[in-house]
Amino acid sequence: MKKKLLLFLVLSISMVMLLTACGSNDTSSETSEEPAATEGGTFKVGLECGYAPFNWTQMDDSNGGVKIDGSAEYAGGYDVEIAKRIAEGLGKELVIVKTEWDGLVPALQSGKIDAIIAGMSPTAERKEVIDFSDNYYKSDLIMVVKKGGEYEDATSIQDFNGAKITAQLNTFHYSVIDQIEGVAKQPAMDNFPAMRVALESGVIDGYVSERPEGVSASAANDNFAMVEFEEGFETSDDDTAIAVGLRKGSELADQINETLAGVSQEERQSIMDAAIKNQPAAE
Repeated sequence: MKKKLLLFLVLSISMVMLLTACGSNDTSSETSEEPAATEGGTFKVGLECGYAPFNWTQMDDSNGGVKIDGSAEYAGGYDVEIAKRIAEGLGKELVIVKTEWDGLVPALQSGKIDAIIAGMSPTAERKEVIDFSDNYYKSDLIMVVKKGGEYEDATSIQDFNGAKITAQLNTFHYSVIDQIEGVAKQPAMDNFPAMRVALESGVIDGYVSERPEGVSASAANDNFAMVEFEEGFETSDDDTAIAVGLRKGSELADQINETLAGVSQEERQSIMDAAIKNQPAAE
C-alpha cells in the first residue's frame, strides 16, 4: 500500500511540473512570436551633422532642428527635412544618430541605425555592401576656393594645374582630383569644416564639393567663392546623385521610395533653398 501511495505521489508531482513547464513555454512563445509592428517605434538615421546645407549641428530646435540622440545638440539641414518626411511616411519617430562619415556604413550594417541620410551618393562601390533608395537629390561637382585668389575665375578643372587640392576622405570627390593634370593633390580630410579651415588658412587652394555645399560655404564665409566649370569633372549619374543608404534587402525600401515619390522637384528645391538660408554661420 505504501509503495502504491509513494508511486501516486511521484506521478502527481511529475504532472504538476509538466503542466507548469508547459505553461511557461506557452507564455514565452507568445512573447517571442509577437510580430513587429510595421508602424510605430523609431526610425534611426545616421548622418555627420557637419555637411551644410545637407546636414549640420545647431544648439536648439530652430528652423525645424531635431534633437541628436544622446546629446544636448540638434541637427538641421536638407537631409534632416527629408528624414522627417520619410519617418512620417513610415509612421515612426525620427531619431538622429550623429555618426562620423567613415562610421556610417558600419553603423548601418550592425543595426545601430536604420538608414543613412547624409548626402551620400549611391556609387557602384557602395552598392556592393549596402542598398539605396531612389535618388532624393542631384547635384554637380564644383570647387570651393578663396575669393579674390588666382583660382576664382577658373572655367576648367585644368586651370588648377599646380594647385593644392583636396576633398573628403572616402568619397568619390577625392578620386576625381586625379583628372586635373599636374595637380598638387593633398591628403584627404575627415570633414567639410576641416577643409574650410584649411582653405581659410592657405593650407590648400581649394576643395572639391557639390554645388549645394559650395553655395553654403560661400554664403557662410565672405572669403570663399564657388567655381562652376564649363569643362568639369567626368562623373557618372550615380556619383552626383544623393540617396538613402539601407541594409541589403531592407524591408523599408519600398515605403521610403513611395514617400520620396510624393516629394515634388519643386518642394525639394524649396527645402534646399531654405537649408542654405538657415545654415549656422559657423558652418
